[in-house]
Amino acid sequence: MAGDRPEGGEVPLLYSEGNVAARVALEREVRGWSTTELAERVTRAGVKMNQTAVWRIENGTPRRRINLDEALAFSRVFELPLEELMSPPLEGLDIDSRRLVQEAVEAFYEARDARDRLHHAVVAIADHIKAHPDSSRAIHEQCLRLMGDERDARTLSNDIADGGHY
Repeated sequence: MAGDRPEGGEVPLLYSEGNVAARVALEREVRGWSTTELAERVTRAGVKMNQTAVWRIENGTPRRRINLDEALAFSRVFELPLEELMSPPLEGLDIDSRRLVQEAVEAFYEARDARDRLHHAVVAIADHIKAHPDSSRAIHEQCLRLMGDERDARTLSNDIADGGHY
């Protein structure tokens, strides 16, 4: 059909094995992993792979094909949805920018998980105090001992008294 192909070239595929190979190389570089480290991570994710296979996927001529199990393992290792792994990399971001974004995303999820852990711990302590009201003072003193900072301990004690962190 007219307009389906750019002049003199093929229609670029939105999802292709070539995209996966490019994304594997990019995601590995963003994380600062060697091809050996990536192969070890894929193997730990349940799909046996060696450094040579990773290199051939990224650089081989012809490029080594990627089977579905391997694509799923890469997706798991990079913590990306398979659809994202198959998509072409975004233009306009250099490797340093990608690393900074990756670091921010990882820190965001770590902070979110830590907030959730804190909330659940505070709720559990608040529930414990409701069941054992005579333990309240000792719990607050223990917070101060462990934290060492009176202001932080008071903040935690207030969260406990309020029944949650959020």
